[in-house]
Amino acid sequence: VWQAALGVAAAIIALILVLSAWTNDRPVSPLGTIATSVPIVVARAGALSLKLPLARGAVTAIGYHAAPDAVALSPEGTQVNEGLLARLFHSISGSRGSGLNYYELSGGTGTGNGALDIGAAPGTDVYAPVDGKVVQIGPYVVNGRTRGVRVDIRPDTDATVLVSMTRIAGDPTLKIGSAVQASRTRVGSIIDLSKLEKQKLAKYTQDAGNHVTIEVHSAAIAVVP
Repeated sequence: VWQAALGVAAAIIALILVLSAWTNDRPVSPLGTIATSVPIVVARAGALSLKLPLARGAVTAIGYHAAPDAVALSPEGTQVNEGLLARLFHSISGSRGSGLNYYELSGGTGTGNGALDIGAAPGTDVYAPVDGKVVQIGPYVVNGRTRGVRVDIRPDTDATVLVSMTRIAGDPTLKIGSAVQASRTRVGSIIDLSKLEKQKLAKYTQDAGNHVTIEVHSAAIAVVP
């Protein structure tokens, strides 16, 4: 009997390994089964909710990685590329998340899950992820070259932090002091950085992996004029 049980267990583990490899190499729907007319919460930083800053149909993938001096973000949804044991545990316990699908991206230093990358094609409109006020608009530098801008927003609900958005071309109407609304106020558009660096999100998309990056920093250490 125990030999039969071991055989069944081995077959189950083999099936999970196959499904795990197939899933990790195949792009999945980033928004999962979500179908709602209200702004989608993609991550949280404590009590602060970060809304999806792109149109639903434009998103190619969602990923998290480490970032210096950032506040750790709590992802919403299901990690698609989690390890085999974690996948097995969540499958057996029924504790897997639902809705959004996201990836943990390797590399980076600093706070784990300190940066949120949301992929889309260059030129895609980017909107504010929170209600708040723009407190800084400055250059964003990649490999020693200025590419686009960094936009810092002070959320209305938490004056102790700043929400930073990078890898975008800024909207010309956006000014320091401008009030923004989550998922409604355009702050810019995604720029193409594929010729300057290999983008980690590309592993999980069918394009070069261009994206907008969102980080949350303590207002006490952020550089604000």
